[in-house]
Amino acid sequence: MAEQSDIKEGQPQLTVYRGWLDPGKHVWSPFVTKLETRLRFAGLSYNTESGSVQKAPKGKIPYVEISQLGDGQPEQIGDSTLIIKDLVQRGVIPNINANLPAAVGAQDLAIRALLEEKLYFYHTWERWGQNYYTMRDHILQALPYPMRVIIGYMIYRGTVKTLNGQGTGRYSAEEIASFRAEIWQCINALLSTSKFKSSGRLEEPFWVLGGSEPTEADATVFGFITSVLICTACPDSQKLVKSYPVILEYAGRIHDKYFPDYEKVV
Repeated sequence: MAEQSDIKEGQPQLTVYRGWLDPGKHVWSPFVTKLETRLRFAGLSYNTESGSVQKAPKGKIPYVEISQLGDGQPEQIGDSTLIIKDLVQRGVIPNINANLPAAVGAQDLAIRALLEEKLYFYHTWERWGQNYYTMRDHILQALPYPMRVIIGYMIYRGTVKTLNGQGTGRYSAEEIASFRAEIWQCINALLSTSKFKSSGRLEEPFWVLGGSEPTEADATVFGFITSVLICTACPDSQKLVKSYPVILEYAGRIHDKYFPDYEKVV
């Protein structure tokens, strides 16, 4: 967590609300880690707080509060993608995809969509459907037990309804496991190719699209890998990801360069 005294002159004050405080640690949400990674790619200092879904602009974690020193009321922005877009438009962080050829930019967007719009729901099904008590007790750890039971059941019902409406809830466990494995196999293939292309840069991160610098997709990929590695409510996904040494190396190198102050998960 960056202290306020570390914030560079001229940059806005930025607070990331992560759902949990847990200073010096990644949290279970892939979207929180995606956002933090994107900020660190830009070298942007920020503070972290826990926050809550009830106070979030879009009703979900993460969200940020941004303000200029001495410049009135802070502004809140929700949704990791919209936060990144807003900060780019303000000139707070650079557009790291600006110079990508159109076809490569399309690949970047496709990777993000694959993880954020498909894999996310497979992971949600595993966490809330197959490992409910572990997920509930972590998410609601701040609540006393009777409230945890009631609110946990409400979240569970809402999650089941969402998954059925989205489509994931209509598949069998075997089908979901197959879909999930296919996605991670594809991510491993991309990273294996990228690592081979960057073999001359020992210990430096290599990037999912094989370029010399990160793109938006890297923040998402790192966020999802980290989420799986630290979440105890997704044992099947964790076992799967840990079976790919290149995926672990990719995450480890990014962590070492951009999150040296955080507890390592690889």
